Amino acid sequence: MTVRISCIFSCNLESKSELYEMRSKMLERTLKNVIESVSQSFPVLLLTGPRQVGKTTLLASCKSENMAYVTLDDLEERALAKNDPALFLQMHKTPLIIDEVQYAPELFSYIKIHVDKYQNSGDFWLTGSQKFHLMRGITESLAGRIAIIDMLGLSAKEIAGKAYASTPFLPTSEWVRNTEENQSSFSQIDIIFEKIWLGSFPKLATGSREQREIFYKSYVQTYLERDVKSILGIGDELSFYKFLRATAARTGQLLNYSELARDVDVDQKTAKSWLSILQTSGLAYLLEPYYDNITKRIIKTPKLYFLDTGLCAFLTGWDSPKSLEAGAMSGAIFETYALGEILKSYWHNGKNPFLYFYRDSDQREIDFVFESNGTLFPVEVKKTATPSLMATKSFSALHTLKKPIGMGAVICMREKNMPLSRGIMAIPVGYL
Repeated sequence: MTVRISCIFSCNLESKSELYEMRSKMLERTLKNVIESVSQSFPVLLLTGPRQVGKTTLLASCKSENMAYVTLDDLEERALAKNDPALFLQMHKTPLIIDEVQYAPELFSYIKIHVDKYQNSGDFWLTGSQKFHLMRGITESLAGRIAIIDMLGLSAKEIAGKAYASTPFLPTSEWVRNTEENQSSFSQIDIIFEKIWLGSFPKLATGSREQREIFYKSYVQTYLERDVKSILGIGDELSFYKFLRATAARTGQLLNYSELARDVDVDQKTAKSWLSILQTSGLAYLLEPYYDNITKRIIKTPKLYFLDTGLCAFLTGWDSPKSLEAGAMSGAIFETYALGEILKSYWHNGKNPFLYFYRDSDQREIDFVFESNGTLFPVEVKKTATPSLMATKSFSALHTLKKPIGMGAVICMREKNMPLSRGIMAIPVGYL
């Protein structure tokens, strides 16, 4: 497969509108095949994810020559879409890409009318970076007519030019064999923490580290102004910024609303509301605990993760990969990176993982538990090149759930996979 490298990504309205001239310069994305396949079955496709992860660029690479494009970042187009959505759709004929559709949820009812009348697959491709308002409009107007696809930043395989090799992670012998030849990189600690520190936004992951600080400063300011203030109507930007930083500092930890609220000096109701905003913005992720009524001792509190490790490291003040690797957040952010790559392996293939963590009142904890076809697969994440079976001592807790247990794994800093026992494998983080 030909790999096409881009030196320019959309950072403003001008470059965004020029994306259609840049097809030959972009990295392949795993989601490309999913977009093309889904469009043959659904009249409306919504591609959602954080700002600047490449949603518009991806759709530009998939679109047919006769597909039109309009962005609601354009204030005139936005006003027309909000005030006269029927006229907006008359002026912009299908097939049509509508970028940043969250600015005009008034369009959804009229898109439904069009879809029900013409019943053409692939008529509307929508992008949105704030699902809070999007999902309400979709539930009311487009249920059953729309395919919703989640997108994150570049995966390690996409950065390495191996988007075609990305498959949903599951710690099985088959997955390891198929992945060995297509690993994204060696699991050298300096390489991995450079990736973690830079993050997965295309502008940085394929660009220069010298742009990192100005990029993230601008990103946070844009997010606060466009989403938090403009769309969601939160006036106290300073408190929300403190909340953003407090959330980033707790990546990989059990969620504690009272601590979050106390650190930012807001009440717990506000903390819950603001965290839901980070979730629908694609910035934070709650990993639910595996729960089975058979065992009453399981902790039910979710774990909190900040999805982009570069933004997380920026918000928590780590100014180099070396300081991040040696610092107090090193293990938590390494685990966060592994989770992000695992989620991308599913979401970018158009799938959702049955993924949990395990913790019980005896303090037995397993970082990740996958459930596939009724079988549980336990996974630990360790920032070490020499993992031992001691890292998997909690795996036995799953036997109390009376379900089949598949292969276990330790995701680690090794360069090659290695069996730790008959049923447990050490898997390099570079395989993700």
